[in-house]
This record gives sequence, C-alpha cells and structure tokens, in this order.
Amino acid sequence: MKIAIIGAGAAGLMAGITAKRLNKDLQIDIFDNNTGIGKKILASGNGRCNISNSNCTVENYIGENPSFVSYALKQFDFKAFEKFCKSIGLLLDIKGDGKVYPLSNEAKSVVNLLEGAIESLNINLVLNTKIVDIKKEENKFIVKSDEDEFKEYDKVLISSGLGAAPQLRATEDGMNIATSFGHSYNMTYPSLVGLQTDFESASKIQGVKKESLVTLYIDGQKENEIQGDVLFTKYGVSGFAILDISQYAVYPLSLYQDVQIAINLFPKMNRNEVLGMIESLFKSLPNEKAVNLLIGIVSNKLSPVLLDICKIDKSSYVKDINAKQIRGLVNTLTNWRFKITDTQGFKHAEASGGGIRTDEVDNKTYESKKCKGLYLAGEVLDIVGNRGGYNLHFAWVSGYLAGQSLARK
Repeated sequence: MKIAIIGAGAAGLMAGITAKRLNKDLQIDIFDNNTGIGKKILASGNGRCNISNSNCTVENYIGENPSFVSYALKQFDFKAFEKFCKSIGLLLDIKGDGKVYPLSNEAKSVVNLLEGAIESLNINLVLNTKIVDIKKEENKFIVKSDEDEFKEYDKVLISSGLGAAPQLRATEDGMNIATSFGHSYNMTYPSLVGLQTDFESASKIQGVKKESLVTLYIDGQKENEIQGDVLFTKYGVSGFAILDISQYAVYPLSLYQDVQIAINLFPKMNRNEVLGMIESLFKSLPNEKAVNLLIGIVSNKLSPVLLDICKIDKSSYVKDINAKQIRGLVNTLTNWRFKITDTQGFKHAEASGGGIRTDEVDNKTYESKKCKGLYLAGEVLDIVGNRGGYNLHFAWVSGYLAGQSLARK
C-alpha cells in the first residue's frame, strides 16, 4: 500500500512513523516544500521546543467544535506521548506548570531524532517540493507538484498546516487542496500574536514590560481576562498575556467588531489600595515633581505618558495635583483602555486559527467524510490550542490517530 503525507511537521512525521511501525509493508512518501523537516518544531519555544503540555484538556483548545479533540487526547494521552518520545531516544523535561521541553533543551535534538526514526523505517522524504494539487482517479491519488506528478497512492494525509510563519514557507495550500474534495473551512486568522492599538504614544513606552491583568471587551461586553506579562511595543502590545488574549480577540476583530482591552498594571492590589498607595506617596513628598515621584511605582518611560493621559503638566509638583487628577491616575493604572486596530499578522503569529471544518472529518480516524482515503491532521483543521505546548500536542495526537488509520488495509 502506498501512502503520501503532505507536510513534514509534527503531525505528518508522527503519522508516518506510527503507520510504518504498524505496517512494515507500507511505502510512505512525506512531502514538504522546505529543504528540511520540522521547521516549525525548530522555531518553537524560542529554539528550546515547548514540545507538549502534560495537562492537556479540551478546555485548552479553540475552534468551531473544540470537543473534536477529546477522543484523540484520551487515546494518545501524555503518558503515551512520553512513551513515543522514549522510543525515538527523546527524553523530556516536564516543568511544574505542565510545559514540556526536550531534556537537551534544544529543538534541534527533537528534529534530529525524528529524522533518525524516519530514516530507520525507510520512509521516503521528498523535500523542497511544493504540492499544488491532488486528484483522485479510479481509487488512486495523484499528487502534483510545480514540476512533477507522483502517482498510485492509496491514501493521502494533508498535514501541511496553515499560514502562520510564512517565513518558514508556511502556506494554506493544504486547506485549499482539501476544498477541491468538497471540504469547507472557517476563516483563518493569526493566533497567539501581538496586537496593534490606536495609542499615539506607543513608541514612547516601547520596551516597558509589566505583570498585568488584561481584560478583553467585544462590542463593549467583557469576554475574558488573563493575567501575565504585558510588553508595550512601538505598534501596540505583546507579551504572554497579550498572546493569550489574542486567541479570543482576533476573530471578532476580523468581523469588524469593536475590540478593546483594559490593562490593570497592579493586578495584585484593588483600586482602593492603589489609590491609598499614591495618596500616601504624594503626601510624604509634596514638593517633588509628580513625573519624578511616579517613577517609584512605574517605569521611567511610563511616568510622563501617564501624566499626559491624565492631562497633568509634566512640570507639576505633587502639592499642585488635586484629588480628581489623582483618581484619574488611579483609573489609568488599573483600567488603561486600548482600542485594538489590527494584529501583527501571520508572520509574527505562533499559530493559525480557523481551517477545515472538523465536522467534515472523523474524530477517531481523521479520515475525510468527503473523500475516502483522504486524511487531515494538525493545524490545517479548525482547532487551535492555547500557548504552552498545546498546539504541538494536538499535532502529535492527531498525527498518531491518522497514522493508525493509514496503516490499515
């Protein structure tokens, strides 16, 4: 039996290894338009590879139907994944928060070991080959590249991802090919991405980083809140809390809804405590300039910008600032509103949301319900995980179940 796998990322590699281990007679070709395998694996975790998360649940996924992942998470749980890793020689470092890294702390070791497993199983890698079309004729698939045709495949797996990180040659070609077999898709969007704001003084506070509580408002309604690092940038905001909240902000933004965030720079204090802190500080040093005194509680860059927002002259002394102005400062420090105007796009996104609709794919076999012998796994499906290894984990589990299916006669 002859198998074609489109995409040599986590899902495709897992599928190929799983299938060949179960059925040694398979002839498997894995296609990728890069010159090497696992390009997104190499880039994950800033080169350290946040390879999985030991606490994966359905709640860690977003899509039209997140429960689609439930069966896969049960069938190939973290213990099973850890066993697979050991089978290729990969030992894991499991952190207290559930994030999982290779013990070597290098993404390159993950890719090298996967490549070794592929080679030992005699799976054929067809690299630097962009697949542009797939046809089915008389129960056999024909896989077409820009320059060649590869024929007589009994089954095909599309695991080529979506458009996040186009600099790694990521495309939506796989999704587009799936539509030629009757599949529909939900609009794709960058996920886990920085957000652009309409704040005119953004460049003045570029580089400021602060643990904050970020609250998301869609059309004026509170939708979510996440605590973590916020990094102010020349275009708007980034940092872990922003990447996390972006998963709930970007889709409404693409529908032209009003998307705003509120940043509380003092999440461990209530509003009255912040008010008391500033009043006490100002009372103790009335003859200091406010711009200098605020440096005691916020970044040097933030101090003059906060005064501008509250319409307080930067040359003002503390004794000249009235109670209303102090309340304005407190409001900005605990409820700083920003209108989100755009994202940093797919180039800077860690993942893509949207994709092939999961109700058109069998959640146990990952076979298309539109075309017998066609399978889909990984990011090409309308499933996107939270930050912290969840996206790679879905790639592994979906690839594993697809691989089991590919091995069956």
